[in-house]
Amino acid sequence: MPATTLSERLFDDADMAPIDPGSLFEEWFALAQQSEPNDPHAMALATVDADGLPDVRMVLLNARDARGYCFFTNFESDKARQLLANPRAAFVLHWKSLRRQIRVRGPVEVVADKEADAYFATRARVSQIGAHASKQSRPLANRYTLLERVETLQKSFGEDEPVNRPTNWSGFRVVPQAMEFWKDGANRLHDRVRFTRTLPDGAWSRQRLYP
Repeated sequence: MPATTLSERLFDDADMAPIDPGSLFEEWFALAQQSEPNDPHAMALATVDADGLPDVRMVLLNARDARGYCFFTNFESDKARQLLANPRAAFVLHWKSLRRQIRVRGPVEVVADKEADAYFATRARVSQIGAHASKQSRPLANRYTLLERVETLQKSFGEDEPVNRPTNWSGFRVVPQAMEFWKDGANRLHDRVRFTRTLPDGAWSRQRLYP
């Protein structure tokens, strides 16, 4: 019986017809949304600091399209400062419920203001106020100080007044140059396929890898 899904085609060595990794990503992500108990869009994001020392943390993948994969943050945070200085990143989404993961690497660009505004408007009001209150990555004396800042800002904005996006809060887009799809196999004989391209709008090449 011929393969009917991109996943089946991906690991069929006899099927070398082109596969769009972005479409494959969407197929796997849809499965994760059905099976993952919490935050299927949580990803480990890796950057490097000024000394070349890697840094990694969990963030949420909150926007994506044909251009790339976006997350949002305070631009005075460690990760933002690292990316502004060295606009390259890698991330991995790992779904234990599926026993699958996707790795992505590539250059990073700042999203347009209208994109950041659109996403910020979808956040819960308390989260919007929290974006104003948090001096992300900087020393905090105690939790009470943060909660007090949030309470003060809640009063200053009022109950019905819209909360504007902070000027130091926006998003980054990872433009994929490499995407690797990994599926767990018995006895650690996993399936791995990597897609690579040279240009952001270039054609993808595909290669199966040893586990």
